[in-house]
Formats: sequence, C-alpha cells, structure tokens
Amino acid sequence: MSREVVSHRDGHVYEFGPEMDPVYEAADGETLTIETVDSLNGEIQADDDLLDAIPEEVNAATGPIAVAGASPGDVLAVEIEAVRVAEDRGRVLTAPGFGLLQDDPEIDHPATRITEVDGGGEEIDFEGIDVPIELVIGTIGVATDGETVSTLTPDDHGGNLDTTDVTGGTTVYFPVFREGAMLALGDAKAAMADGEMCGTGAEIAVEVDATLSVIEDPAVSPNRPLLDTGDAVKTVASAETLEEAVELANGDMLDLLAHDHGFSRTDAYLFSSLVGGLEISQVVDPQVTARNAVPSEHLSLPF
Repeated sequence: MSREVVSHRDGHVYEFGPEMDPVYEAADGETLTIETVDSLNGEIQADDDLLDAIPEEVNAATGPIAVAGASPGDVLAVEIEAVRVAEDRGRVLTAPGFGLLQDDPEIDHPATRITEVDGGGEEIDFEGIDVPIELVIGTIGVATDGETVSTLTPDDHGGNLDTTDVTGGTTVYFPVFREGAMLALGDAKAAMADGEMCGTGAEIAVEVDATLSVIEDPAVSPNRPLLDTGDAVKTVASAETLEEAVELANGDMLDLLAHDHGFSRTDAYLFSSLVGGLEISQVVDPQVTARNAVPSEHLSLPF
C-alpha cells in the first residue's frame, strides 16, 4: 500500500510557534514517509567547508504536518517505524561559540570532518575508523503554546531535543498546544553520542516512516515530550541548566509512577530513586536536555 510522502521540498520551518501553516494534513492514524535535509541544508560537503558561526536558519524541520482531530489538551503519538539514510555522507563539525569545550586551546574552531557512508549503509567512516550508523532525529516538535522558538532550541514543545532514543522503534508523545498539533522534524544524525559534545553528530539527510495518532482525554497529560522505547519509558525535559532539566524530568516521571501504581507523590519519588535513571541528551544547545528513564517492567503508560 502506498503512503503519502512529505518532503522538505514541500515545506520546512526554522522555528516552532503558536501560528503555523501546515504543508499537509494527516488523518488520525495515518502513516507517512517524511523526507528531511541535513541540518546545514547541504552546504557542508568537504572537510574544507568550515562553519564560522551557527547560521540564523539551521535545523530545517520538514512540515508542519497537521493531524486531523488534534486539539489542545490531547496528546500526539508519533510512532517512528523506521529511519533511513538518504545521502552518502554525513558531516560532524564544530564552530566558534558552539560546543562544550570552547575554551580548550588545542581544539580548532571551526573544524569539519566528512563521514562517508560505507559498509552497505551500516557504517560511517571517521578518519579511517568505522562507526556504526545509529540514526537519531535531532529536531522534532509541535506548535508552541506561546512564544516562537527556534529549531535550534528545545523546550516543552520538543524542538532540538538531540536525544539518541528518538529513532526507529520509539514512540514519541507530545502535548498538543494548538489545533492540528503541527508536527515538524529534521536535523537527523547518522551517529551521535549522548551529550552531543562538539555541537553536532554526523549530520545527514534521512527518510522517516512514522504513524501519527491522536490520544484524546489522556488520563495523565504530559507537560513535555515523553518517549516509549519498548524497553523503557523516558520523560524528556529542557531548561537553562542541567539541574533544572533533571528536576523537571524527574517530576514528570513521578506523575506517571503515581498514576500507574497508585502511589503518593512521596512514594513515587522514593520508587523513582530505586528504578529510574537520569540520562543526558545534550549540553550544547541554548537550553540543555535530560531524560529520566524507567524500565517498562515498572511503568505502563496511561494511553
């Protein structure tokens, strides 16, 4: 059965806001193939292509895609069925003023390394070293409830989460703030470590197969993005500091644990300290992102 293809050529955004015009309206439960461009719009193709500064328009996100029936207070479920590379190279780079170790005098800013796709599409090459391709969708989100937010910045709507779990086999849940939800995604990586320390992964264009579904009147309304990897449930939060981000992620997890087990918030807090695990998504964007993971054997989602 054929499915609709939504491409970055149909439309893409560089910011998420309360007023977004869709390039496509999906039916509730529809499966789409979404084509993205790399985060730098194909401008970096060789090691000699250097980035002197982060562009004003970066992380093009294909969309927005409206989902029929999605209304404020609902939850949008994005079931990522598969992610495929769509070009023969990625690029990992650093730029002045962007990345974790800006003050290290032995690190060149800017610097670029092209990572060719080889091994039958299963590996990229970094300076003669094979690195397994483990695809990540870096930027994914919905229309915001208030201010307009750049695709470089993560927040409660999602955005530039740079979270390694956002890949094939994971379902991402978003709170819906505006009619239609208005999903957009891009900024994929062929490989990226937790933290994204230099400011990039192996930035690459991809194709994403995803099913979009609306959950009405959820028993627990998530405040921020939520992940179900199959093995674990993970709350994801972004804030100005890592301490604030982990506090938000832990607090969101307590809501889920309290509902699932009938716990008081105190017992949920204590239980989270036994079975949960804090993870760093990224520490280089305008806001940092962290997640709190609980194995699925200890938590069932209320959707």
